[in-house]
Amino acid sequence: MAFTFIAIVGGVLFLFCFFSALLRWNEVRYMKKNKGLPPGTMGWPLFGETTEFLKQGPNFMKNQRARYGSFFKSHILGCPTIVSMDAELNRYILMNESKGLVPGYPKSMLDILGKCNIAAVHGSTHKYLRGALLSIISPTMIRDQLLPKIDHFMRSHLSNWDNQVINIQHKTKEMAFLSSLRQIAGKESSRISDSIMPEFFNLVLGTLSLPIHLPGTNYSRGFQARKAIVSIVSEVIEERRKSQEIHKDMLGGLMGNDDESRHKLSDEEIIDLVITVMYSGYETVSATSMMAVKYLQDHPKALEELREEHLNIRQRKKPDEPIDFNDLKSMRFTRAVIFETSRLATIVNGVLRKTTQDMELNGYLIPKGWKIYVYTREINYDHFLYPDPLKFNPWRWLDKSLESKNHCLIFGGGTRLCPGKELGIAEISTFLHYLVTRYRWEEVGGDKLLKFPRVQAPNGLHIRVTSY
Repeated sequence: MAFTFIAIVGGVLFLFCFFSALLRWNEVRYMKKNKGLPPGTMGWPLFGETTEFLKQGPNFMKNQRARYGSFFKSHILGCPTIVSMDAELNRYILMNESKGLVPGYPKSMLDILGKCNIAAVHGSTHKYLRGALLSIISPTMIRDQLLPKIDHFMRSHLSNWDNQVINIQHKTKEMAFLSSLRQIAGKESSRISDSIMPEFFNLVLGTLSLPIHLPGTNYSRGFQARKAIVSIVSEVIEERRKSQEIHKDMLGGLMGNDDESRHKLSDEEIIDLVITVMYSGYETVSATSMMAVKYLQDHPKALEELREEHLNIRQRKKPDEPIDFNDLKSMRFTRAVIFETSRLATIVNGVLRKTTQDMELNGYLIPKGWKIYVYTREINYDHFLYPDPLKFNPWRWLDKSLESKNHCLIFGGGTRLCPGKELGIAEISTFLHYLVTRYRWEEVGGDKLLKFPRVQAPNGLHIRVTSY
């Protein structure tokens, strides 16, 4: 018995010493190869500190900042990374792509979203693809083609909710995906939606995972989902080319409905831009819509003002008349609610950049090829920038200048400002319009909410809906 006890204790001590030595070896390995790095820890070989980062989220970042300051090193999502939590430095990094600070998204995201995804490319390629994307989501396109589709979809999606208990998380996810697909593929969207939707949800999960290609992993499922989506979209493109019919939707615009189109794209570029539109709008639109419902329910004064704004719009229109671009521009308080929801819920935690050469930042030497995580989350809760930052206060955004402040990075910054910003705002505004002018609601069950790594309700977010 005594021998067994001694053997167990000895084994535990051996494992402790082994793992401690392994951690220390990994730290020394990076220190020897790269002099002048900022302080921080690198975690385990290969895996780094990804598990702790994904599990602890904001607390991991806060703890590391407390130990090492607002500029520290780590190893997350499969690569050595510098984390920057300084507002001024973050803006410098975002505004200086031409100085060697290019997009540096994780391998899992690049593999699954495609190498022609505009978040992955830089220089002239980025300018070209961004131009192609902006041509199909410009204010003119929103006014003339996209908003009518959005309005028609939202009317249908929000029908028959009276006297129902709705899982608003499920409904907003479905809404964001189906609305986007309708804008992309027009009349074909109803035919392909059932086959593409489950694949798309797997694709989303795979983009934020360790790039380990083993059966059953989120990465593997996401990678297979991409293949399935590429196959479906390729088939639609081929069918359209054979029919030569003109389609007034995003896919038609990318394919070049007219011979004078400035953007001649390959099929690979078209498909990756389609996936980009679906992916980039999906999480921001669905999560912001869900959290807006939650915050408005919890703040009756804000809900009352929002409803009044939308009822005033309806009073100017016939009962079944759709909202138009002028109505959208008049939704000042709605826009404020969307910005405040995005800030407080922190739908986007930050963005990644990569160094293309050895460079000095904040007094440290950052090696070529390292990732820089511009972590903007804590900026949203800075009481110097946003007084009483944990309070839901959409009125603060009625001062339009707040949107243009240097520290406002809710939709990115510099040449990487989200190209779909106004389209996303149009979708959420239209959703809120039909929700508040048709229904009242109350939360059922007090469901748990998580805000990292994604904003989600693990068990759903349920509301009881009644007609207004």
